[in-house]
Amino acid sequence: MKKKLRWGVLSTARIAVEKVIPGMQKGDYTSIVGIASRKKEPAERAAEQLGIPKSYGSYEDLLGDPDIDAVYIPLPNHLHVPWSLKAAEAGKHVLCEKPIALNAAEAATLIDARERFGVKIQEAFMVKTYPQWLKAREIVQSGELGEILVYQCGFSYNDLPANNVRNFPEYGGGGLLDIGCYPIVTSRFVLGMEPRRVVADIEYHPDYGVDYLASALIDYGPVHAQFYCSTRMVPFQSVQILGTRARLEIEIPYNAPVDRPCNMFVTQGDLFKRDMVTISIQECDQYTIQGDCFSKAIIEDHSQPVPLEDSVQNMRVIDAVFKSAEDGSWINLS
Repeated sequence: MKKKLRWGVLSTARIAVEKVIPGMQKGDYTSIVGIASRKKEPAERAAEQLGIPKSYGSYEDLLGDPDIDAVYIPLPNHLHVPWSLKAAEAGKHVLCEKPIALNAAEAATLIDARERFGVKIQEAFMVKTYPQWLKAREIVQSGELGEILVYQCGFSYNDLPANNVRNFPEYGGGGLLDIGCYPIVTSRFVLGMEPRRVVADIEYHPDYGVDYLASALIDYGPVHAQFYCSTRMVPFQSVQILGTRARLEIEIPYNAPVDRPCNMFVTQGDLFKRDMVTISIQECDQYTIQGDCFSKAIIEDHSQPVPLEDSVQNMRVIDAVFKSAEDGSWINLS
């Protein structure tokens, strides 16, 4: 019988209750044993709904439980670093939702905490362990598409009530931190390269003050990565990677379903005569895989899928996108 890591969850956030916890509960190496809220009642309801043995009326109570080995943190963005630090100080390993911080300098403080308290801390970028993205990286780096020249990505949704935390700048709201981080992390991951510079433009909501539309060009040298993200637009996701011989399209790049295969398409030929090959990735839960990969890294004491250093670098690029839009110029990263 495999050893399972004992997990606690800080918050009854929707993504945790509806997606991440059910996914992790299916894992071979994960066991969700506790969930906490700022009040006892929401935690009790979530625990009953999800079959979790323990509930806590404060985050501190969960962190003080010696039967918890690791915590998953789906709190609002501005609370990611403070509670990751508190969890590390309590001797708990940490899987924290993206973005792990509000900027690169803040993210870097977690590296010191990791070393000081001897725990593993990871940003919850589930795409980096999901088979679809692993296959996409394999195809790109194999040379099957030829020399890669362009990475294109679009990510949008349009369903934010006024009181949603994503509408508050002080909580780390806005589209770039929420979904714009995905084109950045996946382009770096698939290409296996680091960007040299970025240029961007951002539109801010007149009432809320958060970014609702961002567009950026990321210069990887031989490759141009282009993306847009929006929280006020028709829901859409698209990734296309274009090389000198073929094009790779990822049908559902980020919100991958758990009940059916995900498809990718490799296309060659011209506009009128195309040769398209469909690659189907067997249905699976990306949150199950993410939890198991991190749990196994802790149990077996080996390197984790998303090291903090990578998260700091990703935040550096996000910082540069904000800075470029503010200055109206290219921002160098090298």
